[in-house]
Amino acid sequence: MNNNGDKTRYSDEELEEFKVLIENKLVKAKEQLNFYLEQLGELSENQTAKIKGLDDGNGTTEVERLNTLAARQRKHIHHLENALLRIQNKVYGVCRVSGKLISKGRLMAVPHATLSIHAKQAR
Repeated sequence: MNNNGDKTRYSDEELEEFKVLIENKLVKAKEQLNFYLEQLGELSENQTAKIKGLDDGNGTTEVERLNTLAARQRKHIHHLENALLRIQNKVYGVCRVSGKLISKGRLMAVPHATLSIHAKQAR
């Protein structure tokens, strides 16, 4: 705590609560990534087995869409893993712009957040 009574970091109990939340989100995110990768695998197998025809454009669009979703999911997983590192280092929940604690409500909704609402809106 600093002079005015504001917390400067979350308690170990609160950090543990966030850790459980993030680990659960990480499991789901990895499952979703695996789903996208399986879909891509199936599409590539079907594309090579199929005679070139009118469906080529649709198949290409679907592959691009799945690649975009998979890339987004990888980025999300990376952010969640970084949040776990911040918990481990006991700096989780500190806004990287203001240095103040990000609200617990924001972190519950977006557990990998590194900016407070005010800092995010100011960008």
